[in-house]
Amino acid sequence: MRLAHMAGFNERNLDGMGVFIAIVEAGSFVGAGEALGMSQPGVSRAVARLESRLGIRLFDRTTRSVSLTDDGRRFYDDVVPLLGGLEEATTLASGGANAVQGRMRVNVDPLFSRTLLGAQVPTFLDTYPAVELELVARDQLGDMVAEGFDLAIRFGEPRVSSLAARKLLDTRILTVAAPDYLSRKGRPATPADVATGGHTCIEFRDPITARPFSWSFQQERRVVEIQTHGRLTVNDVGTMQSACLAGYGMAQMMAFGIEPLLADGSLIDVFPDWPDERFPLYALHPSRRHLPARTRAFLDFVVELTNRWSAPIRRPPAS
Repeated sequence: MRLAHMAGFNERNLDGMGVFIAIVEAGSFVGAGEALGMSQPGVSRAVARLESRLGIRLFDRTTRSVSLTDDGRRFYDDVVPLLGGLEEATTLASGGANAVQGRMRVNVDPLFSRTLLGAQVPTFLDTYPAVELELVARDQLGDMVAEGFDLAIRFGEPRVSSLAARKLLDTRILTVAAPDYLSRKGRPATPADVATGGHTCIEFRDPITARPFSWSFQQERRVVEIQTHGRLTVNDVGTMQSACLAGYGMAQMMAFGIEPLLADGSLIDVFPDWPDERFPLYALHPSRRHLPARTRAFLDFVVELTNRWSAPIRRPPAS
């Protein structure tokens, strides 16, 4: 270790950082005090000392809420991976057998959690008994930093941000219908027939824009977008599947999670010759550097799961 590079650093630099992180993870000064066994005035004093040393304000505080300032967010992004690396190095140096340990909070897409992740999580926890895992399944990412998430697993292209992103898989987007619906309404011959042939479309609301997703079809480089105006709009994949299975109308769904329904004929892929529309799944985390061992282990676990799902590559049946 080059001690000259540490001349400006001493243990006082760490004072208050644990309190700072606890506030971010708990979402309040009171919650941080409960987690750390400190009084609320003690928590406030620790933050005030840290802000004074840094020369920045870390939190915007009101009587009802606490949120990170822009400076606080940048500081959190920088310091959390460094402290995680310090914790991991300390554990390894002390000869600990369980370097992968501690509490981890993961924001996960409900469909992915229900379809693939949930049933496999016990394997991860059995492998790493010193890890405490909280899975929060919801339809939006929200603010990872402010809400104390270590990792997120989300469908869709990520927005431009400071978050590190790793693509896990691409799933096909299929236009599907129940056999009963097709027997009543007829099978559209082309994507254009979806809009002009008197068909009923089930719309799915984009949680980011709050508007229904447009219907898109891709055949190699050829892309066709259709304007649909369904009377039923949903924001839950399970509800969309149920309405579609009941024969109400057609829907565009990810192939991920509906393979059994396609295999047993409960749902029909209406356009197998338009197989190239895709939707990605990403893992997101707050920093590109020094992932804590527990986060890296869980990410490796998820990568293995998605690789198993993707291989062999899922292709539509030959027509």
